[in-house]
Formats: sequence, structure tokens, C-alpha cells
Amino acid sequence: MKIKTINGGLCAVKGVQAYGIKEGSKGLALIEGEGKVTGMFTANKIKAAPVKFTEKQLENGRISAIIANSGCANCFTGDQGLKDAEKMAELASSALGIDKAAVAVASTGVIGVKLDMGLIERQLGEVVKNLTSDEKGSTEAARAIMTTDTFHKEIAISIDIDPGTVVIGGIAKGSGMIFPQMTATATATATMLAFIYTDAFLEDEVLKRSLNAAVEKTFNMTVIDGDISTNDMVLLVATGKSASVKIGEADFTEGLTYVCQELAKQIARDGEGATKFIEVQVKGALPIEDTRAIARAIVKSPLVKSAIFGERADLVCGRIIAAIGGSAITTTGSLGLDLSRISIKLKGKGQGKGNEKENENENERENLDDKEFLAVKNGEFMDLSQSDLAVEIMSGKEIFIDVNLGTVAEAETETEARAWGCDLSYDYVRINAG
Repeated sequence: MKIKTINGGLCAVKGVQAYGIKEGSKGLALIEGEGKVTGMFTANKIKAAPVKFTEKQLENGRISAIIANSGCANCFTGDQGLKDAEKMAELASSALGIDKAAVAVASTGVIGVKLDMGLIERQLGEVVKNLTSDEKGSTEAARAIMTTDTFHKEIAISIDIDPGTVVIGGIAKGSGMIFPQMTATATATATMLAFIYTDAFLEDEVLKRSLNAAVEKTFNMTVIDGDISTNDMVLLVATGKSASVKIGEADFTEGLTYVCQELAKQIARDGEGATKFIEVQVKGALPIEDTRAIARAIVKSPLVKSAIFGERADLVCGRIIAAIGGSAITTTGSLGLDLSRISIKLKGKGQGKGNEKENENENERENLDDKEFLAVKNGEFMDLSQSDLAVEIMSGKEIFIDVNLGTVAEAETETEARAWGCDLSYDYVRINAG
């Protein structure tokens, strides 16, 4: 199997067309493509009207369109909110000539404000006229659902399976209020929407298992600020237009995981006020659930994030240790945490600030790819005060943290988890102060 990134986003998938419009903070996106569907939703106890509505719509197992608005969450809006979500589905079904029961609805934006249905109806008229299977359709739909995002998020891949090709494409939005913990039974996510399509033909249970497996490793491992939203969802639709190409569950899940991971990384890079991208890798012999919990705890920690923003290598490792100890792990016994075995490496990627001499000639500045510094070895802190390399790595735009729990020798197999996020800057407070 060969995975290749291609252009087109959603519209690279056979049987899909899309478009969107953005006017100030208010946008509307429409995606048309009929097929089997599965989804995952927020676990916030206060679910927005579109989440409640779409959960029921997916009980049919198939949809023909997704309509999504930005600028208003349609949450905490009572009975009127549910009526407005249903009205959005009615408007889309009428415009496209499809059954209302085959329309999924999503919203993102301010909580406690009712939808401007007149605006949505007007915008829908413009969007429907411009629906296209060209690459532009996917891009405009992705832009339409942006809120505090600074760039649109989309990806498409082709999977070569002899004798044919399967395509998976998706768009997403998300920049703040990001702490996904979704499960197949509709539990947690944060302020993110992701709509993914494939032309593969898959059985219902395969579709569900693949999405659950992919989300657990990707969106669920992405943390901007640790807050859980009321609105978010991930939908996966299979049009089956490449039914003649037989793809196995393992291969499809691998491709889907790649798509979800790339979208998750784009969300992390676009964190509100972010100046640095963070990737945390945790290895060890703990159960995978605990390994993931540790990775999430590190990338979620405001103290770790603040130290990275301040480029303080001397502070970040102590805060990582505290995050490990404070994470929601359950393991005890021989495969539990042994502090004397923990090691932490800091790695850099991209250009650092460099010293004054290097700054005189930009071309001579050293690239930080593949550079690393052992900050904690076998439970002991290394001296970072005199390390130019540690300072240089922390000054880069991408910070990679490798944690080795040191218990792998006692286990049959090693577990590994990765999490993504960003630093915590002054601008995050400014953006969220209103």
C-alpha cells in the first residue's frame, strides 16, 4: 500500500462537491455527497442543538449532505435552537432536492445566541449556485467554517491498492477550546469540526471501527487549552464510488489515521496565539491508555506551555515531570512509574534565533533538524544552564519532547503515544478576553 498526498481536499473524493461563503464572522459551508456515515461527538453535558440533531440523523446510517455555519454555535438556545437546526436541514434538503433525513447539521461560534436564519437562507442560496467538485469547493468550505482560525485546514490522500486507488479527503476547523477525547459512543471533543469523505466501499462496522481507531490516535491527542466545547463533531462519509477497488480494514484505517493526524497537526499549529508547535512522544510499558494520558497531560499543562513560550529549557523539564505525576494514569506494580528510569529529550526543528554572528548572515544560520538534548537521564536532571544547544532548540518554532518511561525491558511490547499542541502566549489571553 502506498499513501500519497494529493490536491483537492474533500473534492478529490469521487461523488463529492462543496462550497462555502464567509461574510465577516458569519460563514456557511455545504458539502454534497451521498454515502454511509459514522460520527463522533462532544461529551460536554450541554450539547448544542446541531449535535443533538445530527446524532439522530446519523441513526439512518446514510447522509447526502452536510450544512455547517460559523459565527453562532446555536447552543443553550432552548427549543428554538432545535427548530433552527432542523430548519437548516430543511433548507439544504429543499435546495438540493434530497430528503431532510439525509442532512447533517453543524455549527460553531458564540454560545447563547440564536441563529440568524434569514442570513443562513440567503448565504445558502449563494453557496448552492457555486457547488463544485473542483479543488476550490473544498477550500471555500474550509474557510467558511473558520472562527478564530488563521488559516483553513484541508488534506487529501490517495491510497494505491492494486489494481486501483482509494481517496480520502477532509476539512477541519479549530484553533481554541481544543481538548478532544472522543469515543464511538459520542463522548468528548472540543471546538473542532472535521468532515472527512472517502470513495471507498466499506461495511458499516468497518467504517465505525476505523474512525474510532483513527480519532483515538489523532484528534483525541490534540490539546490547545484543555476546554471541552459544546458543539464539535467528526463525520466520516463513504460514497462507495470506488467499490471495484477492494481495500482492507487495516489499510483504510492507516490512511484515515494519516488524514486525521495531518488535520490534527494543522489545528495544533493554529492554536490561538501560538508561537510554537509542540509534539510530545511518550514511550514505555504502561498500558496504551496510560501512555496516552501522560502525553496529553504534558501537552495540556499551562506551565509546560508557558515555559516553552518563554524558551526556558531550565524550567520545562521539571514541569513535564509534574505533569507526568499528575496525569490520569492507573497503572501500579512492576510496570508502574519508576522515577529512576525516566529520561526526557528535547528536540528542535526549524530555524532558531541563533547568535548575533549567525544573524549577520541568514544563510549561515544552522537548521535545528535532528538536533536533540538529553535533559533528564535515568531520573536525574542534566545541567541546562550552560547548554547553548538547549537554548537554541527552545528558540525554534517546533519543539519535540521525547519521554521514555524506562519500563520497556519488563514488558512484552512497548507502547507509544504522540500528542500535539502549542505554547501558551500573551495573545491567547488577548484573543479570549473578547
